[in-house]
Amino acid sequence: MGGKQDRNEAYGFPRFSPRSCTDVICCVLFLLFILGYIVVGIVAWVYGDPRQVLYPRNSTGAYCGVGANKDKPYLLYFNIFSCVLTANVITVAENGLQCPTPQVCVSSCPEDAWTVEVNQLSEKVGEVFYTANRNFCLPGVPWDMPVIQSLQQELCPGFLLPSTPALGRCVPFLNSTPPELPGISSNTSISQGISGLFDILNARDISVKIFEDFAQSWYWILTALGVALVLSLLFILLLRLVAGPLVLVLILGVLGVLAYGIYHCWEEYRVLRDEGASITQLGITTNLSAYRNVQETWLAALIVLAVLEGILLLMLIFLRQRIRIAIALLEEASKAVGHMMSTLFYPLVTFVLLLICIVYWAMTALYPLPTWQALLGLPSCGKVQMNTSCNPMAQPVNSSCPGLRCIFQSYSSTGLVQRSLFNLQIYVVLALFWTVNWVLALGQCVLAGAFASFYWAFQKPQDIPTFPLSSAFIRTLRYHTGSLAFGALILTLVQMARVILEYIDNKLRGSQNPMARCIMCCFKCCLWCLEKFIKFLNRNAYIMIAVYGKNFCVSAKNAFMLLMRNIVRVVVLDKVTDLLLLFGKLLVVGGVGVLSFFFFTGRIQGLGRHFENPALNYYWLPIMVSILGAYVIASGFFSVFGMCVDTLFLCFLEDLERNDGSADRPYYMSKTLLKILSKKNEALPGHKKRKK
Repeated sequence: MGGKQDRNEAYGFPRFSPRSCTDVICCVLFLLFILGYIVVGIVAWVYGDPRQVLYPRNSTGAYCGVGANKDKPYLLYFNIFSCVLTANVITVAENGLQCPTPQVCVSSCPEDAWTVEVNQLSEKVGEVFYTANRNFCLPGVPWDMPVIQSLQQELCPGFLLPSTPALGRCVPFLNSTPPELPGISSNTSISQGISGLFDILNARDISVKIFEDFAQSWYWILTALGVALVLSLLFILLLRLVAGPLVLVLILGVLGVLAYGIYHCWEEYRVLRDEGASITQLGITTNLSAYRNVQETWLAALIVLAVLEGILLLMLIFLRQRIRIAIALLEEASKAVGHMMSTLFYPLVTFVLLLICIVYWAMTALYPLPTWQALLGLPSCGKVQMNTSCNPMAQPVNSSCPGLRCIFQSYSSTGLVQRSLFNLQIYVVLALFWTVNWVLALGQCVLAGAFASFYWAFQKPQDIPTFPLSSAFIRTLRYHTGSLAFGALILTLVQMARVILEYIDNKLRGSQNPMARCIMCCFKCCLWCLEKFIKFLNRNAYIMIAVYGKNFCVSAKNAFMLLMRNIVRVVVLDKVTDLLLLFGKLLVVGGVGVLSFFFFTGRIQGLGRHFENPALNYYWLPIMVSILGAYVIASGFFSVFGMCVDTLFLCFLEDLERNDGSADRPYYMSKTLLKILSKKNEALPGHKKRKK
């Protein structure tokens, strides 16, 4: 009866280890942090204005393209050269593309070059501008104002250049000839200054062509992605049949490549040796390609490849049993995925949760908190104090200074919220990293719980839970939110340290000496290695959490010690799995890429009128999108398979250490693994035959 009871509890392995909430303190801190994140988002939405990012603003601070300027979506600079001659392009961009020149919202950008002529200075504004459809003056300029007065007060532009919209601003063409203006010479300084703004001028035409290509080929791209999905699914499901031969072929392929490399290096070395080409004749040089013509280079490469070949052969001889166990685990993982097909589509849940995290962060970031301020200016009058705050919506009137205007200057930093902007930005970035890492941890723990229920089912598939994935999802959220938050927080702190280090490196890059750069590079390398180790440790800790329901620290310690006791098996399984999944990705991505190339270039004939390749401006665009999409799909499917392999491997190690094959403590591993271990140990103690 005792054995029967244990078997009945086996498939419901969470009851085998009673569950309770783990890392409660970290769970509470995480929920409070999320609550604060929501409060920060609300504050940003209340005090901020996303239009500061989405729309340009004229000299009065009004937005172009919305409200009263709904029909005027573009911003025209009266003298755009002042933007690039007074400061560099980066400074102008950091100031929100604000320049020391009047700016007005217009319905369309100028198409032709034009300059106010001398005989037009005495004419009226209406005659020179309005009747000629040059509606580029500031709002409210009267029809009968003399042109010379409007130019003196900078109410109308003195010249126009053929322009194109870029980021909502009218930017002149690079090949347009600038007019003869005081203080501005048509030399290379203008071209150099504007060139930074003209990098995106061709983006409009290119974007239109790209949009047309997507409109013509989107359904064929979806077809290619469907082919990638089917290939990935078939590859995983067929591993139960071809994992052994496929791994053998891949290993022999690696041996063959190394053998050819040894042969090639020997031939090159022999030829250069006969010619007498030696490194003593070349000496020390920075031209690395010159080392290809000396015999020592090829001799060193030959020795390295020969050592690698020998190591691989020795591994095949002495680790063949462990390789067989790795292959059996891969086959078992394929069977587990076949019994739990829903797990293959769980990455979609992770993708949706990640999308929510990123979209919420982006929406909060699009609501900049600083409010804008305006200052008096243009022109200088002795009776009026310049650079004082004013209301741009109510322009000042001063008879002694008719050109006085209130001009949008910059964003204000006063107020409690505005003064805390930097701290709030740090908080938001930290929240982004923590939530993203928590979502990834949730996916790993849920998949581990589902696949562990497969391994610990004594009778497969009868004892597998009906809904293993949903059960694991609910169980993880109910009991282990705090443990996932703990692991995600540790990883987040390391990632934040890397970000801060990168920021410091970029700020000090120009002033660093070689020693400082070396130290900085060492720090970055150490943090990168630390991040990789924490990701590895967290992944295995989440598996142990899913199996036994312990807290994060205990699970991480148990997982690490278990892996260290079986380090050789870990290395063999990891490398075999990496080799197999790399081949799978190459197969899926390469197959879709080749198929897309032959189809979109029209090299597949005789498919019929309904399967003709569309006429495209850039045939490489749908090919690249198909390849990228195929890689994403293959990575999603194979990430599930990789998590399955890691979970079954840890369960297999636990099974070996906790059970002995007797009637009271039977093994839960598959029949294939039992046979391998039986041949290795001649007979398992207490081994009892049972059905698969």
